[in-house]
Amino acid sequence: MKKNDWKDRLNVVYSTNPDFNYESEDEEVQDTIAPAQQNLRVQLDRKNRGGKTVTLITGFIGTDEDLKDLGKMLKTKCGVGGAAKDGEIIVQGDFKQRILDLLIKEGYTRTKPVGGK
Repeated sequence: MKKNDWKDRLNVVYSTNPDFNYESEDEEVQDTIAPAQQNLRVQLDRKNRGGKTVTLITGFIGTDEDLKDLGKMLKTKCGVGGAAKDGEIIVQGDFKQRILDLLIKEGYTRTKPVGGK
């Protein structure tokens, strides 16, 4: 049975061409590369956070599911909250050195600190 979900075609203009075939632009899912090949950057950030310090991990290449799993592991090991979305992981608090050590222990050997301190 052909999938004909109208929500996928919500902003499509009607065509009178009998041979018209609507093609949705599915986003390519990017495969997660090996931890040893990831170029992660760990930095402290205070911008737009009400003066609170967070540890920001950027540069992850892979699926959102793997990003969330890595973020969950880091937040659990640090015992704090945070978020993992849009290719970056936010961990509440100043855990820069601890996260660097955890990432290297997990096989993310190309992880580098960014900024001072």
